[in-house]
Amino acid sequence: MKSGLAGPEEIPLKELLQGIEIMHGGTPQYSVIWLHGLGADGSDFVPVVPELGLAEAPGVRFIFPNAPEIPVTCNGGYVMPAWYDIISLESTSRKIDETGIVHSRAAIRQLIARENERGIPCNRIFLAGFSQGGAVAYTTALTHPEPLAGLFALSTYLPTVDLVAREATEVNHAIPILAIHGSLDDVVSPTLGRQAKDLLLAKGYDVTWQEYPMPHTLCLEEVQLIGEWLQGLLK
Repeated sequence: MKSGLAGPEEIPLKELLQGIEIMHGGTPQYSVIWLHGLGADGSDFVPVVPELGLAEAPGVRFIFPNAPEIPVTCNGGYVMPAWYDIISLESTSRKIDETGIVHSRAAIRQLIARENERGIPCNRIFLAGFSQGGAVAYTTALTHPEPLAGLFALSTYLPTVDLVAREATEVNHAIPILAIHGSLDDVVSPTLGRQAKDLLLAKGYDVTWQEYPMPHTLCLEEVQLIGEWLQGLLK
């Protein structure tokens, strides 16, 4: 594992991703950057925040960025919000554009840096994502050069195992990970979610895994579990 990372993705982007911010409690002491799925936008998970059941303190800033709109090959080249291009997909596999993953990782790193500038250190920043957003959250968190507070990966998968293997950082080897998947998911097969979980467990990562009998969505029990898990890491 590397202790840091430098490469073309470190070139500053022209502007920060736009999105929605929700403040919970008082002055923010933690931040959660939560990435939506393919074709959605930052508003998708805003209604989840009050359902998490978090205490009023410490304060948490939730950031829901919007993915850029790009052509998506597997959808006939249709332009839609996407974190990276998906070339083809099968029930248990994906062929994706790794360059797009790296570009989105750079964009999320800019959001992390802005939180640092606003007084939130990396070890108080959580990354989260659903489906395609979860794939970017996985990649960004596991390869980030500074230790993060935690990661929750929802109905998702590891999009670039080789990239993570090459660039995983020792400082995030102990990052708490909550991975949740629907056993009835016909968009991102639970097999893909389990493969990511099994790979990370085999490499010694701290993964909490949970399945619910649901399709490609969230359920109330899942939201409650996320809230309990997150509350347990807030100090």
